[in-house]
Amino acid sequence: MIPKRDKQAVGQRLLAAFRAAGAVEVAPDLLLPAGALLDLYGEDIRARAYVTADPIRGEMMLRPDFTVPVVQAHMENGAEPARYCYLGEVFRKQDMGDLRPEHLRDNEYLQCGLELFSRHPGADAEVFALFHRLLAPYGLSAETGDMGLLMDAVRGLPVSDARRAALLHHIWRPGRFQRLLDRFSAPALPRDFPAVTAPWAGLRGEDEMQARIARLRADAAEPPLPPLWSDRLKRLFALRAPAPQAVAALRDLAGEMPAIAPAVQRIETRLAAIGGQGIDPSGVIFDASHGRTTMEYYDGFTFSFLATRPGLPPVASGGRYDALTRMLGKGREIPAVGGIIRPGVLAELEAAA
Repeated sequence: MIPKRDKQAVGQRLLAAFRAAGAVEVAPDLLLPAGALLDLYGEDIRARAYVTADPIRGEMMLRPDFTVPVVQAHMENGAEPARYCYLGEVFRKQDMGDLRPEHLRDNEYLQCGLELFSRHPGADAEVFALFHRLLAPYGLSAETGDMGLLMDAVRGLPVSDARRAALLHHIWRPGRFQRLLDRFSAPALPRDFPAVTAPWAGLRGEDEMQARIARLRADAAEPPLPPLWSDRLKRLFALRAPAPQAVAALRDLAGEMPAIAPAVQRIETRLAAIGGQGIDPSGVIFDASHGRTTMEYYDGFTFSFLATRPGLPPVASGGRYDALTRMLGKGREIPAVGGIIRPGVLAELEAAA
């Protein structure tokens, strides 16, 4: 068991490095309003947040992450460009399932992070390079992805708007996404909606039910997605290789999926910028499905740094979340990218060295 003071010492060291990089330290409240924020986190965090009721303030939750409250505060009062850093506890329930795992995950742990609000095209590479430099002594593996690439691939499918929206909604849940894709790739099952004379009953009104029936009829009439598109998505989502090799494979896929061509160019430009920061891109893994099981607010570049020791969570993770600033900006938006490091995991690695 690593003492908390040792974890705090590592966190303070990281925080000092972020401040030296020009970030302003902030400290979001430990207890946050739950209502609007829970909808922004996505299904996984919603299920794992500690939620309580306050007789005056309503539904509240213990802070499950820093990014959302930092973005919320910046979009209300901040100017651009801006850099923020922070250090503090986050709280998440850990589902043990039927069996108690050998390596328990903490439900309260430190996060130290950086958020960068900037329109500069090199912001992704700048944040990644900063994390890479801070974590270089620990011998971690670096992995990247791009959620925008996957979203563009889905947007380019020859399906109805309703089916496209359903696939995009579940893109962060690979199992559900695949089941939907399989269903859309097969002929729709015939459905019968006989006319009824009995009065409508239930929580939904007649207008809502008639609209739902109309959507189901339209879906049943839609032809199945041709198999070649499922095959292309499968090859894209399974792509995992050192970054230069991955880019070559993505260029080939863009010939079959023109909708991803701009994202492929963006990834290639980002890798060149990362190389310009003194990092060898061949030492970075590009995983096309990276980010599909993390925060649902990531909509572009994603990254993580992983230890080789089994049983440890990612040492660091982060990504781009432009859409989140648009949702919280009340008419404003600004490109933003950030990430967090777990000081407790670094303290464990230092103790084991």
